[in-house]
Amino acid sequence: MIRKAELKDIPAVMDIYNDAILHTTATFDTEIKDYEDRLAWFQAHTGQHVIFVYEEAGTVAGYASLSRYRERKAFDPAVEISIYIHAGYRGRGIGRSLMEKTLQYAKECPQIGTVVSLITSENEVSIRLHERFGFSYCGQIRQAGVKFGRKLGLNAYQIIYDREIE
Repeated sequence: MIRKAELKDIPAVMDIYNDAILHTTATFDTEIKDYEDRLAWFQAHTGQHVIFVYEEAGTVAGYASLSRYRERKAFDPAVEISIYIHAGYRGRGIGRSLMEKTLQYAKECPQIGTVVSLITSENEVSIRLHERFGFSYCGQIRQAGVKFGRKLGLNAYQIIYDREIE
């Protein structure tokens, strides 16, 4: 079941993200997040910014978010998509389901003009998922960050909705 995230989901979402911080290059974050940080992040998701969770048998198995792309007002029509799956649930199509739900929401939201995704260049699974859903490759920032002692590139992808923004 995919639904909008609720306050009660913060610990599960936090655990999924912290695992990604500690064990993957899917995020450039290097320090784990505490409850207060994730609460502020959760509370910032209003209007066109949303968090969906994938729940299986009462367990949050993954989540997707549409977040502010940048703080400047001119960027308001752009949102950044992020999808994270609990390590024990990867490879089951949950990411695909969350992507479908989240992009359907974005397509129907009149305030969203583009969905941006910034993907670690070595994350081939995420790159293939985005390409399957129609994201266009926009370029790469080489050596954008360092994690686990490795220099990492960052690929930019986007979907543009050709409409007037309200």
